[in-house]
Amino acid sequence: MRRATRLAVFLTLTGCAIGPNYHRPPAIVPTQYKELSGWVAAQPRAEITRGAWWSIYHDPTLDKLEAHVNVSNQTVRAAADAYLEARALVNEARAGLYPSFGTNAGVVRQSSSRSSIGAGGNFSPASITTTTNTLEGTGAWDLDLWGKIRRQIQSSVAAAQASAADLASAELSAQAALASDYFQLRAADAQKTLLRATVAAYRRSLRITENQYAAGTAARSDVLAAEVQLQNAEVAAINAGVARAEFEHAIAVLIGKPPADLTIPPGRLASTVPVVPAGVPSTLLERRPDIAAAERTMAEQNALIGVQIAAYYPDITLSGLFGYVGNPIDSLVKAANRVWSLGAAATATLFNGGARSAAVAAQRAVYDQSVATYRATVLSAFQGVEDQLSSLRILSAVAKVQDTAVASAKEALAITLNEYKAGTVTYTSVVVAQATLLADQENAIAIRQNRLLASVSLVENLGGGWSTSNLPGANQLQRSNPLLP
Repeated sequence: MRRATRLAVFLTLTGCAIGPNYHRPPAIVPTQYKELSGWVAAQPRAEITRGAWWSIYHDPTLDKLEAHVNVSNQTVRAAADAYLEARALVNEARAGLYPSFGTNAGVVRQSSSRSSIGAGGNFSPASITTTTNTLEGTGAWDLDLWGKIRRQIQSSVAAAQASAADLASAELSAQAALASDYFQLRAADAQKTLLRATVAAYRRSLRITENQYAAGTAARSDVLAAEVQLQNAEVAAINAGVARAEFEHAIAVLIGKPPADLTIPPGRLASTVPVVPAGVPSTLLERRPDIAAAERTMAEQNALIGVQIAAYYPDITLSGLFGYVGNPIDSLVKAANRVWSLGAAATATLFNGGARSAAVAAQRAVYDQSVATYRATVLSAFQGVEDQLSSLRILSAVAKVQDTAVASAKEALAITLNEYKAGTVTYTSVVVAQATLLADQENAIAIRQNRLLASVSLVENLGGGWSTSNLPGANQLQRSNPLLP
């Protein structure tokens, strides 16, 4: 029996694994980013900090909010639980490499009757009652000579690694969403500050028109135009609070809090827009968790091809039994009552109408789908980086022109207002100049907001400092056992 066990262990550890070994298929990777050609960022470049990439914005409030995402965000929590499930499935698959043992204990009391011929030739019924006690241990072991179980383990390990990458993607997505909402909230703060200043300026203009009207040098229509201008600005200032409240509520949900439990004091919109270095395009394959998840999914599906092919071959199982059967119970465990058995069984399907070959073909098609998905994910990743690089380049140029426009509009308004006081232009010119300045100032805030959002998106598209080295290894995902290959 010992020799048979040793032989079984040897065959299990040295048996071949049927099916194709995994090699990562090539993807289309450019040699350089198109949008970086000839463009030097206006602001100093910032390195992405691993784990806390948002620190490049140097905003303490944002730092505090981001710290709550991985802990309290429910989407991230769901992804973390999915990863724990995937890890458990790895150990479930590994259990197939080990023999299984069980026990069987029971008592059977059986009664039978028979007739006998008594004295005088009479038939008399007789009853016989017996009791059988059983105490047995059983065992079974699938030798996995063709590697079906080992391929399943490979598939489960790759699936767990893909789940770990999905968790990283969920964390990065939530972090980026929070940063985007935060900068939009700060843009709403900047808008409110601008409109409050505009309301104050319009009140001064109204007083000028009222004084001019009282002196008889201006028409009543000038006063009415100034009042309308002021009231429109007041409405816009109040309305800006709607967007701010919505962004604050969104941030609360992202950090796992009810909106009523979070209040973010007003603050300023960042004026510096960091542009992180994109690096060499080929490194993007190692920096994006979604690409890593797609690549690990290919490995998962490739291993399942081996699982399907291994089903062509006989399934060889060892089984054994050792125990005692007898009566009475107090003398059950003794040599006379001992029973044992040791056997081997091989099962194979000889004909199934092509079902097996169809299953293999189907799994190969699933693998091919995963390859196409991987390559599409890679192309989409490069598109995302190029999109944000172009946005940052173009918006940087637009911001310079817009700042010049704001300065010109301020000067034009000051001149027009002086001309109105001198009586050389109508108040309509003042209204036009005021509206032009406000529109230019609002555009300047919107451009700065969009540049910050593009900066956040670029960091997200570059993986937020993540690396495939963060993925758990196969040994880390499996329990250590010297019997395992």
